[in-house]
Amino acid sequence: MVLAVGYSAGLLYAFFQDGKRLGLNIKYCFEDQPLGTAGPLSLVDGLNDTFVVANGDVLTTLQLPALVDYHRCGHATATIAANIKKVKIDLGVIQSDFSGEVRGYIEKPTYDFLVSMGIYVFEPRVLSYIGHAEHLDFPDLVWRLIDAGERILCYPFDGYWMDLGRVEDYEQRSRISRV
Repeated sequence: MVLAVGYSAGLLYAFFQDGKRLGLNIKYCFEDQPLGTAGPLSLVDGLNDTFVVANGDVLTTLQLPALVDYHRCGHATATIAANIKKVKIDLGVIQSDFSGEVRGYIEKPTYDFLVSMGIYVFEPRVLSYIGHAEHLDFPDLVWRLIDAGERILCYPFDGYWMDLGRVEDYEQRSRISRV
C-alpha cells in the first residue's frame, strides 16, 4: 500500500508508521508541493499492473475485488466507483423558457445524481496522461482519458458509503460512533 501524502504528512506517518502493527505494509509518496488528487500518481514507483486509488476520507463497504473484477471484465482503462446521492432543493424550482415564460414549478424537489465515490481502478497506461510531478485532479485526468478515446466505466454501488471530507457525512458518522 502506498499513501501519497502532502498535507499533514508528518501526522499520518507518526500514526501509521510502516503499518506493521496494523498488519499492513505501508510505503509513502511525499509531495514537495501540492499535486492535486491525481498528480501524485506520477511519483509512485511500481504501478505496472491494474491498481486501485482511493481518497483517504472514504468510508465504505465496497468490496474492492468485485470492483477490480468489473473493471477487468469490461476491458477498461479506468473505472470509477459511483453511488447515488440525493440532493434536496429547499426552494421552489422554476422551469422557464428562453423568453422567461414559466413552463413549470416544482416545490422543494429532490434530485438523484450518480457521483464519484473517490475510488478508482486504473491500468498503468493512465500514467502516460500525467506529467511528472504535474498538478492534476481526478476530474481533469478523466477528461484527458475521455478526450483520448480511452474506455472508462462507472461501477454503480448502492451500499454504505460516506465521504468524511463532507461536513454532513462526518457529522453523521460521528453521531453513529457515539451510540
